[in-house]
Amino acid sequence: MSKAVVAVVGRPNVGKSTLFNRIIGRREAVVENIPGVTRDRLYGIGEWNGREFTVIDTGGLADDEGDPLAARVRAQAELAIEEADAIVLVVDGTEGLTPLDQDVANDLRPAQKPVFVAVNKTEGKKGKAGIADFYALGIGELYPISATQGDGVADLLDEIVEKLPPPEQAEEFPEDVLRVALIGRPNVGKSSMLNAVLGEERVVVSPIPGTTRDTVDTYFERNGQRYVLVDTAGIRRPGKVQGSVEYYCVLRASRAIESADVAILVLNGDEGVVDGDKRVGGMAHEEGRACVIAVNKWDLMRKGYQKWTEGLAKRIRSEFTKTVRAELPFLDYAPVVFVSALLGENIDDLLDTVDDVAEAHARRVPTGELNRVIQDAVAANPRSEKGRALRVYYATMSQVKPPTVVLFVNDPQLMHFSYERYLLNKLREAFGYEGTPIRLVVRRRTKEMARE
Repeated sequence: MSKAVVAVVGRPNVGKSTLFNRIIGRREAVVENIPGVTRDRLYGIGEWNGREFTVIDTGGLADDEGDPLAARVRAQAELAIEEADAIVLVVDGTEGLTPLDQDVANDLRPAQKPVFVAVNKTEGKKGKAGIADFYALGIGELYPISATQGDGVADLLDEIVEKLPPPEQAEEFPEDVLRVALIGRPNVGKSSMLNAVLGEERVVVSPIPGTTRDTVDTYFERNGQRYVLVDTAGIRRPGKVQGSVEYYCVLRASRAIESADVAILVLNGDEGVVDGDKRVGGMAHEEGRACVIAVNKWDLMRKGYQKWTEGLAKRIRSEFTKTVRAELPFLDYAPVVFVSALLGENIDDLLDTVDDVAEAHARRVPTGELNRVIQDAVAANPRSEKGRALRVYYATMSQVKPPTVVLFVNDPQLMHFSYERYLLNKLREAFGYEGTPIRLVVRRRTKEMARE
């Protein structure tokens, strides 16, 4: 089920990012301290009156000094018109109405979507005095707020949630269907990959519109396994402002990952790993999805060699895999498959790998076996901090998809992230879990638990 989308737009320095952070509150995902996972946010999940929705922070569009200011702000409006169900236009009450505010309002006018004018920085006399100026925009209701202090934000959210479209109902698929998302930055070959997968199987039942926003869910069967491919290939270039392409990429990927069991991160083997790959791959990791890295355009990687041998192919795959591991360390559990979507090479291997990681993603380990592995790991490498030993009393698997292990200890503060990494590696050695993240939750054992 895809969430409704709220876009926060406006010229620079009016408080867009502050309002964005206020709306998502502490719901923003916390990523472990591993190099390579980007921490800047283009989107987040808000919740108000029991309704969840995706919030786009378009503030980053105004940070690229390479483009004229008006063009950057216009790109925000394009993004909002294209992707959002509701639009929040943030203006600065202390500065009053500016020509750029008027330009943004004019760009939003054709959208025929709910627009809410958030007059920010109204906590002082100067801010309150400037509110009336913005009636001249002639677009949407005015909502005086203070994004910093939170004043007026509740009233704004009440109205936004009221105007959002009803939640979309998930399509009816068989219970055992495996949902697979093709994710990646633009022009890495997601469309070709989709066609290669479906062309390989030739058993497509029907294309089923997954949402009203251009993604298409395609159902097919292979070797008795039922799949739904969540297609994010239809990312349109929103104009001449290059930076806004990234927003489309991330937003589309977030929707696909949201509903998937397995994410196939498509890389362009001819270009290597770049920041856009890290961003989208980090999203799959944060969401706890099983992941396969598909290095596409393997055919282009072979060009330039007069004599192609299996030994040479093995060496090139090994070197590129090392690059992937170095650039995407947070996805060190994800298998790497080299494919050519254009030629249909290794597509069957890719789907076999998808099956394997999906099984690992849903695999539950018996409590007895889990505790044996954890206790053996602790005994082999005890952990202490300033003379205090970490004691792990008990472990249980609280859920799967992804596998989540809860450890009950004497003091969670004694658990260093490097020791967590050590325990996770031991779990992988014992139980496999290729292609899936494992979550480790550390809790203090209570006195009641000790008595039990």
